Amino acid sequence: MMAFRSPLRPAFASLSSASLVLLLAAVATPVAEADEGMWTFDNPPREQVKAKYGVTLDDTWLNRVRLGSVRLDGGCSGSLVSPDGLVLSNHHCVQECLTQNSTGGRDLFANGFVSGKRDEELKCEGASVSVLVRMEDVTRQVNAATAGVPAAEANAARKRVLTQLEGDCEAAAAKDRKRGPLKCESVRLYQGGQYWLYAYKRYTDVRLAFAPEMAAAQFGGDVDNFQFPRWCLDMSLLRVYENGQPAKTPNALKFDWAATKAGDPVFVSGHPGNTDRLLTVAQLLDQRDTLPFALVRQAELRGRMLQYASQGAEPERQAAPVLAGLENTLKVRRKQLDALLDDSIVASRRAEEAKLRAWLAQHPEVAREVGDPWADVAKAVELQRGRDVRYTFTEAGGAFSGSQLYGYARALVRSAAERGKPNAERLREYTDARLPALAQTLRARTPVYPEIEKIRITLGLERAREYLGHDDPFVRRLLGTDSPAAVAKRLVEGTKLADPAVRTALYDGGAAAVQASTDPFVALLRVLDPEYRAMRKQFDDEVQGPITAAQQRLSKVRFAALGTSTYPDATFTLRLSYGAVAGWKEPGKVVAPYTTIATAFGRATGQAPFALPASWLAAKDRLAMDTPFNVSTTNDIIGGNSGSPLLNAKGDVVGLVFDGNIHSIGGSFGFDPELNRTVAVDARVIREALTKVYRADAIVR
Repeated sequence: MMAFRSPLRPAFASLSSASLVLLLAAVATPVAEADEGMWTFDNPPREQVKAKYGVTLDDTWLNRVRLGSVRLDGGCSGSLVSPDGLVLSNHHCVQECLTQNSTGGRDLFANGFVSGKRDEELKCEGASVSVLVRMEDVTRQVNAATAGVPAAEANAARKRVLTQLEGDCEAAAAKDRKRGPLKCESVRLYQGGQYWLYAYKRYTDVRLAFAPEMAAAQFGGDVDNFQFPRWCLDMSLLRVYENGQPAKTPNALKFDWAATKAGDPVFVSGHPGNTDRLLTVAQLLDQRDTLPFALVRQAELRGRMLQYASQGAEPERQAAPVLAGLENTLKVRRKQLDALLDDSIVASRRAEEAKLRAWLAQHPEVAREVGDPWADVAKAVELQRGRDVRYTFTEAGGAFSGSQLYGYARALVRSAAERGKPNAERLREYTDARLPALAQTLRARTPVYPEIEKIRITLGLERAREYLGHDDPFVRRLLGTDSPAAVAKRLVEGTKLADPAVRTALYDGGAAAVQASTDPFVALLRVLDPEYRAMRKQFDDEVQGPITAAQQRLSKVRFAALGTSTYPDATFTLRLSYGAVAGWKEPGKVVAPYTTIATAFGRATGQAPFALPASWLAAKDRLAMDTPFNVSTTNDIIGGNSGSPLLNAKGDVVGLVFDGNIHSIGGSFGFDPELNRTVAVDARVIREALTKVYRADAIVR
């Protein structure tokens, strides 16, 4: 459940060709032989793809795919698949929309939704869909603003110039009658070696046209999650609107219903969330040591949600999306921990660092400029290690365990204070470029379930008290003389923030309204925010700033050797990966790349999570049993790629990415071409299901 090439001048112009060859031999990781990489569209892997698969990625192909790919701004990917705004993505990417439009008597998450007409499509409040229309390299401007400035001050200066660049970009777009308004976001690549401005066409009127039943979309449940063979119809269809009408989207991608066969080259165009393939050894070890802390808290939250879900049909309905997300997160984090506990990953990173250090020792002119960035990163990581627990429960919000109401209160209190400052001086998440999305979220009619809120807050407060101590000043401010459960009950039952009208009034009223509010959650956040801000500033100045400065020095060395012949870590920005339809070998067996409708019925037991919905059982005699259902490929993906289109050599849609196999979870830290696989819904089962199970012929046309 997961174009315009700009050559970069090497950072060290004085390096000789012989030196570059030595450095390449020491530190380069070959990517041409393996289907590795999440490549930016300004720097696509043209040579690798041409050499291995004979496919030419020309500018026409790249631009068409880029403009047909979309980002679901809540954390998923998708694609435009009709000239009237239809967007293909995953079922698990529209869970919030399904929840918004469900009631106790109408459970769309469980039962699915098919719109017969466009005026029946359901509004997904708070949702937005973005298309990348322009990219600009702004590395020079950012480096100029931070040149010669100490790390802490450089961090603030960097944020100011990025905010200014975003604002200038949006102001210029607003004056462009041909393009119209755009949303501009700065993008950090190669750990600060490059900075770009990405300009998006953003749609904020998003509606649901189709989603299957959860039993079909997530057949196999958590048991089969990150496994293969799979039989999931993990798909949904949204539509984007402008001015109350379906948006005109002439760059929509086409389907190739003939789809694929084993060995065919395929491409994934999507928005992978983040990878950690360029982290130092110190950072990897820190992740290894801190992951159990998160796992324990998430596992306990899952247990309490399971207990709540067992209390009846309505609690089960309310908890189902929460549990689906928790199960997925826990499996990901467990496998990431397994990967980091595997000595080979850390040993490989140690060897890379040792080779690079050895090379630097032979080039003192380079060493004088970069210093010892590994030591600087390690020092900052160690400093934060002693503060992690407190930071988790304060600025990171761990004392409230993901409570929606807490999130609303914090956004209202902090945005009210930040909006009174000059744009360039604000915290980055409250700049003019980001406020419209925040306002949309606050105004959305998203259901808040009081009992789930109490569970989250009670657990968070209990763990804050456990880890920080009952006499800790922060804990005393949270609890006073009450128990965590009593505080949670008072906050949830006393607040009005579940009402979007109340949130809207507070947001529109600004600092005066927030300061005058007697809402208990708002009042609490007014008290807590000064400590939160102090922790944030300390982190920015003493940890993030030094790490960012050190990473930039590391990137200078990498660029001197490699330029941009390799790919940056994922950043939830548009990337392209290449590969082929293929299975893989496990000990004692070969995993074939396709499953079929026939094997789905063979897998079904009639009991959850292997119970096919009634709609499929009724349609069984109409279905072509040899239709491919799910397919595995060698593409390199990660979380955030969920909903990405699987494309053939022509750039046509042949599938829908929804997962990776269990081996791919370790892909956060590196790519194993023998075992890492992408899992997608085959295009042929999409058409078969829409026409013969759901009778959605109008949508298919």
